[in-house]
Amino acid sequence: MHKGKKRIGLLTSGGDCAGLNAAIRAVVHRAVEGQGWQVVGLHKGTAGLLSRPPEAETLTPHRFEGMLLRMAGTILGTTNKGDPFAFPYPDGTVRDRSDEIIEGFRALELDGLIGIGGDGSLSILRRLAQQGGIPLIGIPKTIDNDVVGTEVAIGHATALWVATDALDRLQPTAASHDRVMVLEVMGRDAGHIALSAGISGGADVIIIPELPYRIEGIAGKINALRAEDRNFALVVVAEAVRREDGTPVVQGHSDSGQALYGGVGHYIGRRIAETTGAEVRVTVLGHVQRGGTPTPRDRLMASIFGVHAVDLLAAGQSDRMVAWSGRNVVDLPLAEVVDRPHRVDPQGALVHTARGLGIYVGEDPS
Repeated sequence: MHKGKKRIGLLTSGGDCAGLNAAIRAVVHRAVEGQGWQVVGLHKGTAGLLSRPPEAETLTPHRFEGMLLRMAGTILGTTNKGDPFAFPYPDGTVRDRSDEIIEGFRALELDGLIGIGGDGSLSILRRLAQQGGIPLIGIPKTIDNDVVGTEVAIGHATALWVATDALDRLQPTAASHDRVMVLEVMGRDAGHIALSAGISGGADVIIIPELPYRIEGIAGKINALRAEDRNFALVVVAEAVRREDGTPVVQGHSDSGQALYGGVGHYIGRRIAETTGAEVRVTVLGHVQRGGTPTPRDRLMASIFGVHAVDLLAAGQSDRMVAWSGRNVVDLPLAEVVDRPHRVDPQGALVHTARGLGIYVGEDPS
């Protein structure tokens, strides 16, 4: 980074979530007021750097008076498609456009970059930074909470609250109508939302992709509840759970070929109805888990991460990700983070807790 008044870029990439604006706010306050730098917000993630001129704006603390701390989404916009190293075109071809993104970065005369993203986004940003010689600091965000090296990622706490609230609302209607309620939640390839929400929301069955399950096991739990004169049951299913034969339940594929999960809740619901005779209703929570007012936890972690990211750049650090561990903010090499998604530990404390509460959480692989 050159001497004098530095200019750093800031972008959000991947799926949106609650807490992104709080992180943007923290970066701007710390960089402008703490370091005397300029902060340039890059629009639409890396996609904004493909435009000519690049789509960007100078961010000042005055922009963040009032409601933005409390708003979900991202004022900068984001993208979760169009891998710049294999950018898809309508005719089905792909092309490497990474050099164009690096040129866009240089056109803005930026000295460093703070990227807020999940595992996939941080992997792409790191490749771009290495190719372009760009000092990069990553901030982890994902409702799935599957980023390695951090106990907390921005967005997870709010998504968990939404899923738990849904169970709170489903329970009385389930009891009123003698029904089994199945709730399908997001989580991509990890079951963190389903497991934590299921425990917090009093679910009777939690099905996650990290543990095998049997419909007979689910039916056995529901029938046991009936034997105890319980007239309802709550079932939580993570969207990436597969059918019993191991095939995924998908609604299609994205432009990049990524599977678009959705529908396993209905599959599980049908199988429960077939094996138990219960009246079953299915709710797919979907994208409401990404929105809503950020919880205090998400605002707090976003603020901590944003400040620490600026401090790292100021100290001449790069190629690192901020993280939360042992009740403190830390940082670690991005090389130890990218392309290594953190999934639920089948032998971990949460699975043990669920089983200790009598929840059917799949078969014990041991």
